[in-house]
Amino acid sequence: MTDLMKILVTGINGQAGWELARRGPGQGYEIIGCSHADLDITDHQSLTAKLEEISPALVINCAAYTAVDQAESDKKTAWAVNRDGPACLAKGCLSHQIPLIHLSTDYVFDGRSSRPYKENDPVNPLGVYGKSKEAGEQEIRRILPAHLIIRTSWVFGAHGHNFVKTMLRLGKTKKELKVVADQWGCPTFAGDLADGLLKICRKIQLNRDIPWGTYHYCGSSKVSWYEFAMLIFAAVQDKIPLRVKKVAAITTGEFPAPAKRPGNSVLDCSRIKHAFNVEGVDVNLGLLRFLRELERIEEQ
Repeated sequence: MTDLMKILVTGINGQAGWELARRGPGQGYEIIGCSHADLDITDHQSLTAKLEEISPALVINCAAYTAVDQAESDKKTAWAVNRDGPACLAKGCLSHQIPLIHLSTDYVFDGRSSRPYKENDPVNPLGVYGKSKEAGEQEIRRILPAHLIIRTSWVFGAHGHNFVKTMLRLGKTKKELKVVADQWGCPTFAGDLADGLLKICRKIQLNRDIPWGTYHYCGSSKVSWYEFAMLIFAAVQDKIPLRVKKVAAITTGEFPAPAKRPGNSVLDCSRIKHAFNVEGVDVNLGLLRFLRELERIEEQ
């Protein structure tokens, strides 16, 4: 029987952080979660004090500025959280000899590729969010050898704000919806992402010969936002009353937004499967798990 692995998780109130806190103890981990109120990851002094207080075996950074459109006008905050925060974490981890797992995003790519993106494909972020996240990746690589950067995409969970919850809310109140059909990605249930991260944590705990670097993890199904919306409504049609009668497929140009989005957010996840035996999950299974979790929350 191994000792409990103590893991510091930043951004504990986000979708992935919340799932790590919920699932970690049942899988043999001691999760110490910090929200922004508990720890400002851009404050080196506070971070150092926290690392010395907790003495974690591993840090998982789920903290991020994820408001893609708002980032265009709130650049200072986005860069502070998404670039300076990871840099500060990497320095703290280096000085305390702690490995770091950092969550990143498909938005580091411009989405113009006709195939799924591999980890070594050239990055070309389109907006402030993607640029600041890509800069955070570079800081970690520059500072800390013992790191894993996990890029993911289209995350949805029972906790927090996401596309699935938005569609369910609008589906209950609107008769007709318009959803973008020319952006493609792989929806990722936050619970599956957390399970994948915890599986990687186990390998780190048992084996120090880790292939550090950058990896992709997302769901296994390629869909457009329009197709995803249709799958969501199909999954709940017998469970909740829906008012929506028509879902119209529109182009990105018909749905203007302050920030540009990549047209293709599909990630090639073969490297993480080979290195850690972690695989993405089909979107329908992810939705089923999401709905079960949502029911449990609503019953509490």
